[in-house]
Amino acid sequence: MSVRREIPECEGIYFITITCSSWLHLFDIADAYDEVYNWFDHLKKNGHFILGYVIMPNHLHALLGFRNTRGVSINSMVGEGKRFISYGIVKRLKVKGEHELLADLYEKVNNTDKRKGKKHGIFEASFDWKECRSDKFIDQKLEYIHANPCRGIWNLAKEEYEYKHSSSNYYQTGKQGVYAVTNYTELEDIDLTKAN
Repeated sequence: MSVRREIPECEGIYFITITCSSWLHLFDIADAYDEVYNWFDHLKKNGHFILGYVIMPNHLHALLGFRNTRGVSINSMVGEGKRFISYGIVKRLKVKGEHELLADLYEKVNNTDKRKGKKHGIFEASFDWKECRSDKFIDQKLEYIHANPCRGIWNLAKEEYEYKHSSSNYYQTGKQGVYAVTNYTELEDIDLTKAN
């Protein structure tokens, strides 16, 4: 379980992991992979960069380049993304008639959050992050996330580049996949401390 920690900087490259509540396969059950892409679009529109990702059935790994966030914390931006994706997942679960699952997700919300109006616990309360300060570390994280679908219990694809919801195809073949990413080496010439 990740620990709630604040990202102290307002810019930089971060490896972020968001996990579905109780490791439920909510992205898959709700067929909500595109909700993540919509969040990525929102980040791009605000001058940030999607450098790599994999969306697994129950968690998301993303390598994100944040340009100066103008005083808004990166934690808040990720929290906003989690809310945005959550609404989409709940809407899809309702359409699919997943009432028992929705009731279970309601029970995962603590009483304080229920009083604030939160109705479903889609994600774990916190997310994990690591700042990426070197190309070597970025390469390690990209190798890790791209191998996810072919590792352990998953077997979602035979080869990493075959998994649809990943940036692996781009980094291995140069062809963009379902969602276009920016090669992290392109950020070497961009001053992330300056707002867009």
